[in-house]
Amino acid sequence: MAADAEFHSLVVGREAMACRFEIVFNAGEHPQDTEAALAALDLVDEIESRISIYRDSSEFSRLNATAATGWQPVSADGFALLEAAVELSTRTGGGFDIAAGRLVRTWGFLERQGRSPTAADLTTAFDASGSRWLELDPAGRRVRFTRPGVELNPGAIGKGWALDRAVDRLIVAGITSCLLHGGSSSVRAVGRQGPGPRDDHRGWPVGIRHPLRPGVRLATVALVDRALGTSGSGTQFFIDRGRKLGHILDPRTGRPAEGVLSATVLAPTAAEADALATAAYVLGPAGLPAIAPPGGGVGAILTVPGEQSEIDLIIANVAESSVSIDDSRGVRIDWRQP
Repeated sequence: MAADAEFHSLVVGREAMACRFEIVFNAGEHPQDTEAALAALDLVDEIESRISIYRDSSEFSRLNATAATGWQPVSADGFALLEAAVELSTRTGGGFDIAAGRLVRTWGFLERQGRSPTAADLTTAFDASGSRWLELDPAGRRVRFTRPGVELNPGAIGKGWALDRAVDRLIVAGITSCLLHGGSSSVRAVGRQGPGPRDDHRGWPVGIRHPLRPGVRLATVALVDRALGTSGSGTQFFIDRGRKLGHILDPRTGRPAEGVLSATVLAPTAAEADALATAAYVLGPAGLPAIAPPGGGVGAILTVPGEQSEIDLIIANVAESSVSIDDSRGVRIDWRQP
């Protein structure tokens, strides 16, 4: 995440969901900012307690243990998350799937100890993965798994979902400008950075890291009332017989996705941005028409290995005025205009 030194900011943060959540305010703009931030972060903690699969007492852990035996009740927020996840899986043709938890476990990424499964274990996990095995009952607000062994894993949407709910609470508290992030890879902006009229500044600046150069910012995106999510396997991977295998799995094949260095998506909500960034990483450039169609409300920025350059930067359905390239060395830029 990038910050503009010209403006003074107030930052309120807390550890949650295995990362640092922070809420950034324009200093002095809202007298209730600290109190509102603490309430919003309390809500993030509450959501984590319901959806974390690392806590045996959570609602999603309970569903993983019991939903294959019959219908199980779900909280209103949890059910809304499941509905949104199933819709996003359909929209991406399975590039994102909240019900791929069995695959994540089989590849060892649930414990952050990646390993190659046996062919038999992979087949078993693949057969028990996918939203096709989720049955939702909106009228009764309940869910069941139609196949044993199915596991929910909200890792690719949970932080964004929590950010969206935190934004809802901040807006109710009267906050009109702030930037929230969870681990820097999930971001949502409200209003604009800095004092004065709302049209004085381009937006909250958020940096996109160079996928091959640690500590180097590749580009900066100005966010105004939008969210941004970034996916990549630069930090979670293992080497198997000379091949680097990352933690982002392709739910359609059951194997680690390959071919993309990083994927960033801009969307109306952080949950959408997170899930669609994962799908963009999985689907690659061929999936951009589905994820970021021209004229739609979603934009995407992909980095892929270049044939005649170090990397190719593909920018689809994102206005040029909202993106600046910070380091163009060895970069070929492919603008696909909205």
